Amino acid sequence: LWQANAHWKAGVSPAWMCGGLASERTVGLPEPAKRVLRQAGAPPSGIYHAGMIDALVGIARAAGEAILGVYGGDFEVAAKADASPVTEADLRAHRIIAAGLRQLRPDWPLLSEEADPPPFATRRGWRRYWLVDPLDGTKEFIERNGEFTVNIALIDDGVPVLGVVGAPARDEMYVGDRRNAADGAGRAFRLNAQGRTPLRTRAMRPRRVAVVASRRHGGGPLAEYLRALGRRFDISTVPVGSSLKLCMLAAGGADLYPRLGPTCEWDIAAAHAVLAAAGGAVLRPDGAPLAYNTKDSLLNPHFLAVADPSFPWRDHLPSA
Repeated sequence: LWQANAHWKAGVSPAWMCGGLASERTVGLPEPAKRVLRQAGAPPSGIYHAGMIDALVGIARAAGEAILGVYGGDFEVAAKADASPVTEADLRAHRIIAAGLRQLRPDWPLLSEEADPPPFATRRGWRRYWLVDPLDGTKEFIERNGEFTVNIALIDDGVPVLGVVGAPARDEMYVGDRRNAADGAGRAFRLNAQGRTPLRTRAMRPRRVAVVASRRHGGGPLAEYLRALGRRFDISTVPVGSSLKLCMLAAGGADLYPRLGPTCEWDIAAAHAVLAAAGGAVLRPDGAPLAYNTKDSLLNPHFLAVADPSFPWRDHLPSA
């Protein structure tokens, strides 16, 4: 799926606040993404357009190629306003995705980590919009461990109904589509060199739980939570970076991802769509589904991502 372009010389733009860069430069869409959009035909007239998934996969692939071009060479790292890192790869991926989505659906707004967000007074009127994290796991990218992702989600009435998560260093793409699913589930699949594989979450097993945990936020409240969880279940823990944690749940590789630290909405929206389409759920501590664009802040509350929503998690889990 991924084919690295020539290396680019790094040049990093100014930092952002939890919501984007101070400025944005528009660039042309690379030929691979242009080709996919041409194949998809004219801009789709509705949310159910059959070519939309192919178009989004093509855009994510082009962004991944740009990321790998930076990944393979030397690059600079700048700090955003919240001290989180940003590289030229983040910015190039954002520009490619923004250009592709504007060509695909110019009438749908775009909210990206690497662009200044409009005020909530504007956003609250959005029924349908794109929510993008061009490079989730920038620290993983800097450390070159391969666990970083490209994330494109379509939000409809606060629900992520379509998501594409690309893992360029792993040569994988995860797709979740709930646009036509009356029961809230849908179709989810993984694309890699072996082809297309359907994804389905697994049922909860008695007294055993496999937990996906962040590589970066394993201490403090999470450590105490896992100790309490270990008094109720036989637990195993798998550390994973970026939005791949939710994709692991979607692929049937784990049962639970408790997030007790800060995340922004764009960090998880695409993978949330993949997990939900595969049969899982992302829940607030009170058990309600996590929704998007409901408040001024773009920070998520603490949440639990679960593979088996039919299991009575609130009866068995410690307090978050």
